[in-house]
Amino acid sequence: MPDFGQMGRREAIKQLFEGTGFEPFRTSALEAGGGCAVSESRMLLEGIDFDLVYFPLKHLGYKSVAAVTGALYQHLAGAGTLSVVLGISAKLDFNHIKELWSGVVAAAREFGYRSLGLELQPSRNGLAISVNATGIVPIYNAFAAPASKDLLCVSGALGAAYLGLQVLEKGRSKFEAGQDNREDLERYRMLVSAYLRPEIPAGLPAQLGESGIVPSAAMLVDRGLADALQRLCASTGLGAKVYADRIPFEGGSFELGKALNIDPVGAAMNGGEDFQLLLAVPIGQYEKFRHDFQSFDIIGHLAQSDVGAVLVSPDGLEHPIDNL
Repeated sequence: MPDFGQMGRREAIKQLFEGTGFEPFRTSALEAGGGCAVSESRMLLEGIDFDLVYFPLKHLGYKSVAAVTGALYQHLAGAGTLSVVLGISAKLDFNHIKELWSGVVAAAREFGYRSLGLELQPSRNGLAISVNATGIVPIYNAFAAPASKDLLCVSGALGAAYLGLQVLEKGRSKFEAGQDNREDLERYRMLVSAYLRPEIPAGLPAQLGESGIVPSAAMLVDRGLADALQRLCASTGLGAKVYADRIPFEGGSFELGKALNIDPVGAAMNGGEDFQLLLAVPIGQYEKFRHDFQSFDIIGHLAQSDVGAVLVSPDGLEHPIDNL
């Protein structure tokens, strides 16, 4: 089994890059080409953001990149350069880091990053992952002026990651008690997958440009829909209405919610780590958007500023999101 102490930092990085298609120890600057450069960073800490008892290292590497890529997409910036710093504790050997790194590389390829950098550092407090991504917003991807009645569209199911985390936490408790949790993991595998390996629409900024769709706003739903809507209202200066019966849910959400006494709508509004994209699309582009982006669901619309951000229940009552 390879040992970091014997290999040395530089040799370890060299071996991690072998066969990846990316070059180690090489930095790359992005050419804006008339566009605007955007950078986003994410930090994930063991014991706070993830638990290695049930989090596969390859999925963790992939998720780290997906999170920062989604943050770029909310600026309509395409993937450009990616830099990763790993703080490694003594309990992890080279093979563990190789597994983690394979997930990083898989995501970097899927999202189309041009260059990939890596730094390794010791950590006393468990695994730490710092990811920085830079991309370019092309001139044609400038946002449209927001207007009341712009449609609010989301790229995938909401609340699924939070519910999937509950399955994993429940499984950990069963494991520690000597019980078998494989049945729950199989029954709710799509919810578990939503937490462990979130899927965001790769290449979304370029696809919007090619379709001629010009959103008036975009937000990453990473801390729940309520948080994304509040940020959306602050950035546009308008209100927003979301309809509870339009929110997309992953299969098994209501069954699990009933078993755990968790309202799936509440999980969608206040849960986290779904990493879906919320777009405000001018209503005049509705037909084109529906044709070209069929995986998106229309869940509401922008409204006059005095409306604020509200959730409309199936009985027509409007609930201010601040009070949810």
